[in-house]
Amino acid sequence: MDGLGRRVLVAAFDGWNDAGEAASSAIAQLRDGGSYESVFSVDPELYFDYQYTRPSVEIDGEGRRSLRWPEATLLRPTHATRGTQLWLLTGVEPARAWQAFSTELIDVALREDITGMVAIGSMMSDVPHTRPISVFAGSDNEVLRGTLELERSTYEGPVGILSVLGDAAERAGIPTASLWASVPHYVAGHTPSPKATLALLDKLEDLTGAPVPRGDLATEAATWEATIDAAAADDEEMTEYIHQLERTRDTWDSPEASGDAIAQEFERYLRRTDGRPGDGPQKPGRDDPRSPGR
Repeated sequence: MDGLGRRVLVAAFDGWNDAGEAASSAIAQLRDGGSYESVFSVDPELYFDYQYTRPSVEIDGEGRRSLRWPEATLLRPTHATRGTQLWLLTGVEPARAWQAFSTELIDVALREDITGMVAIGSMMSDVPHTRPISVFAGSDNEVLRGTLELERSTYEGPVGILSVLGDAAERAGIPTASLWASVPHYVAGHTPSPKATLALLDKLEDLTGAPVPRGDLATEAATWEATIDAAAADDEEMTEYIHQLERTRDTWDSPEASGDAIAQEFERYLRRTDGRPGDGPQKPGRDDPRSPGR
């Protein structure tokens, strides 16, 4: 907690970094559970492609229609507290000028004396919905990894705006950690995943020491899991696939698991699927909860 200081900026964006809307829903929960005011919003003309992220029409309580444009906004809490304060950075992943976008927002964070940043994201993974949601907690900052017992990602490949912002924050002297929830890929593209949102918020509270509101997420997560159970019950192939994911997850999480045991479990799976790894779980790699960094 000391490594991030007492003014921690929590960042999440709609888009590529937000499987199952888990990360953006986490920010929404924080915002709804507290009192915040806007500090700064970017000029949408500079960063968004309106054919990709279109403005929307909204109707207020008096029936008046107005346009709402894509945004990225930094929010600060309106009430001071003795402990760690969580500031929020939320919006839509920009379509262009990512370096300028990051520089502009990090400049505002420095102006507001932000002492640390936590980027939260979610990704589709070969994991079962019936097990606890895995959350990878990592950092490229060596001091933070030692202080907060975080991991170092070994991922290589394309990244989203969270990685660009994290890099800009570190270069500006703001230590940064990241939290990535693994959302079951067979449901991530269809419905919000409150179980993943809850897992992110639990980990955020552990990491920062700040009290985090959960609202009705526990009930929503149970309903979400039961709904998927009901759908799978009518689909024999899906049921077997979920059971395979459970066996693989249990093997990976087992205290006595070794590299050989994991390899043997994977080979057994390949034999059952005629050697088509694309049809099911992968070995720990860039889609595994232990190897994000996107």
